[in-house]
Amino acid sequence: MTITTLKPETAAQVTDAVRWALSAGEPLEILGSGSRRGLGRPVQAGHALDLSGLSGVIAYEPEELVLTALAGTRMATIHAMLADRGQHLAFEPPEGGTLGGLVASGLAGPRRISAGSARDHTLGIAGVSGRAEAYKGGGKVVKNVTGYDVPKLMAGSFGTLTALTEITVKVLPAPEDTATLLLSGLDDAAAVAMLDRALRSPYEVSGAAHLPAGIAARSGVSAVSRAGGAVTLVRLEGFGPSVAARVTMLREELRADAVLGRDESLAVWREVRDGAGLGEGSDAHLWKLSVPPSAGPATVEAIRRTLDVEAFYDWGGGLVWLAAPPDSGAAIRGALSAGGHATLERAPEAVRAATDVFQPLPEPLMALSRRVKESFDPKGILNPGRMYAGL
Repeated sequence: MTITTLKPETAAQVTDAVRWALSAGEPLEILGSGSRRGLGRPVQAGHALDLSGLSGVIAYEPEELVLTALAGTRMATIHAMLADRGQHLAFEPPEGGTLGGLVASGLAGPRRISAGSARDHTLGIAGVSGRAEAYKGGGKVVKNVTGYDVPKLMAGSFGTLTALTEITVKVLPAPEDTATLLLSGLDDAAAVAMLDRALRSPYEVSGAAHLPAGIAARSGVSAVSRAGGAVTLVRLEGFGPSVAARVTMLREELRADAVLGRDESLAVWREVRDGAGLGEGSDAHLWKLSVPPSAGPATVEAIRRTLDVEAFYDWGGGLVWLAAPPDSGAAIRGALSAGGHATLERAPEAVRAATDVFQPLPEPLMALSRRVKESFDPKGILNPGRMYAGL
């Protein structure tokens, strides 16, 4: 399929483009840099609406901890600006892409257990609905959409409700120092129990992950790859003296084997955030399972009864990164007996087009999703089918 790309440079031009698509009955694929294009189902559309031309920071108020930027602004630009003032996006998003793509995909990294997700840090948005109506919601409101907390609704909507043009996010001071306790040799269940203990402690843990031996051996951090077995990671952040004091107390309580300093900590948590080393050298598909933390190891064990998989744990066991053979979706979702959901994070386009990428919704929730879609995009012209077929 040959795709025609529309690349507006102003919010008014976005409105014009959506108005044309609406009148012509032509669906649009909403794009920023395209770095998140492999997430979700492929969009069947003859036209792409490229929002990367809407770029630039509109307002940054470090003292108020607020930043407003156009949706096509590169995250590299935003990260650099925040770093200059000792601030960051606390939910630890993945690198690359644009601000609009980040919010639309709703992603968060290891710090989600303490800082929340992209949804929790999105204060306001401006955009154009599938009705070709420009509107604003949340912070700096000009016109709101009655009945919805619009910024939170847009986070994780994958462009199916609105073409975002402007976003306001909350920023926070970046930690002055970071250190990671390393525990070696624990099996999955014992490791998750130890992570639970650390998270329940008064030491303000901001990262809690477990890497089985095969994953740990592929780490680019030598203290992890040379540990000779499984590695359990507990991160502490904040002011330097506070981190040092908390590390001393928690290391004794957990009987940790080693402590990673700042540089090694930053490196290993980037690997955890990005699922590095999982399924390397194979045709495995990458899944992310969100489960009750205590159920993580049992869920993986249940999957292993029928599938040859590789897995590691983040969010204290509540997020399972899983590399599985193709055509494993039914077995993976069938193992979620304790609740939760499974998302196909990485697979070829043909596979994503033919399967449920996101956890199938019970009919009452699907009916609600249809009503929300109808409210914002009654003709289904914005990223049709990106999350669920026919929606």
